[in-house]
Amino acid sequence: MIEFSESDQHRVTELCVQTAIVLMQFSAESVLVESVSRRLGVALGMDQVEVALTANGITITTVFQGRSDTTVRRNVDRGINMRAVTEVQRIMLKAEEGLLDVDGVSRELEGISQDRYNRWVVAVMIGLSCACFARLAGADIPASGLTFVASFVAMTTRHQLAHLHFNPLVNFAIAAFVATSIAAQGLILGFVGTPKIAMAASVLLLVPGFPLINSVSDMVKGYVNTGIARGVMAGLLCAASCAGILLAMTVWDAWAWIK
Repeated sequence: MIEFSESDQHRVTELCVQTAIVLMQFSAESVLVESVSRRLGVALGMDQVEVALTANGITITTVFQGRSDTTVRRNVDRGINMRAVTEVQRIMLKAEEGLLDVDGVSRELEGISQDRYNRWVVAVMIGLSCACFARLAGADIPASGLTFVASFVAMTTRHQLAHLHFNPLVNFAIAAFVATSIAAQGLILGFVGTPKIAMAASVLLLVPGFPLINSVSDMVKGYVNTGIARGVMAGLLCAASCAGILLAMTVWDAWAWIK
């Protein structure tokens, strides 16, 4: 029978909570966070692993031969990064297969890549996607080009504000203002045939689709508290975007597009 000292058990507990924190920080759904952290603890020799999730914290208790060890960590959102989430899942699967012990899991977790796509590439692709949406909605070529420019600049602004650690609500409001201000020039100057579509499509990059999906998924699967918290945050992001759009329409007197 495998024996664990209190320090060994505490180390496994720390690895479990570290795993859960990485998953939560990079926007994994709650059921995945609980499942991966629990399975990792069992794979590393624990008899039982209990996980409690809240919107901004994680509590994990490991049990070995009746002895329990509990730790709590605060969760800070770090944006969406499915690469990191996938790497954590692979580490857990390796531990279950017996390919990694405690030391191996610790090394693998510390070596998880948190790299993201180049922000200029992301901004260009966001611009192209919004322009394509505009084109599908019936926009002419100049309006699609204007949509590309507006969404590209808005995404660049959003990345820069995130890099400066601005509040996400302020970030979304400013990005919405920038996108709407640029797209509104097509209506004001009249150099595009379908300016209304350009103004609508240029802010599609601000739709918080992933948080909304995670919110519904969490609530459906029984994680009501975290689901509600994620849903409220997504709603606040939508409200901030609307505030930025309304401010830009007021500044440029571009209300005619909704008439």
